[in-house]
Amino acid sequence: MSLNLHSLQSTPHKKKKRVGRGNASGHGTYSTRGMKGQRARSGGRRRPSFGSRLAHHLPKMRGFKSEIPKMNIVNLETLNRFFQDGAVINPHTLLKAELVDNIKKGVKILGQGELKLKNLKVEGCHFSASVKIQIEKNGGKIKNVECKNKNEK
Repeated sequence: MSLNLHSLQSTPHKKKKRVGRGNASGHGTYSTRGMKGQRARSGGRRRPSFGSRLAHHLPKMRGFKSEIPKMNIVNLETLNRFFQDGAVINPHTLLKAELVDNIKKGVKILGQGELKLKNLKVEGCHFSASVKIQIEKNGGKIKNVECKNKNEK
């Protein structure tokens, strides 16, 4: 049997229990903690110390880390310093200019500062609405339009 993308199977692992996400999930209201008592409170259990005081000096780690990758951000004032009039700006040129460290997560151009460059060509980048206005006002062109807001998914 050959190893192809369509023939791969997911590795067996236990799914993480997501509590406190509403009663329809089956783990709402008390979030599997019971009613009252020390173990129902936040931080209620004794943390393992294994005979050392180190565990008491470490902070409680709260929340979770978002799995949505954060895009690399480049501002207009930075583009003014590193590019000339009529330049083509895409993730690869930004990587060559060392303005971003990784283009896999995507690149977003934000509107801090004022754009002084004329006739820019922007390709394959996300950008804010104010950046789109400034680029078009200065005679620039935008390909692969991807205007992303925080609220868009």
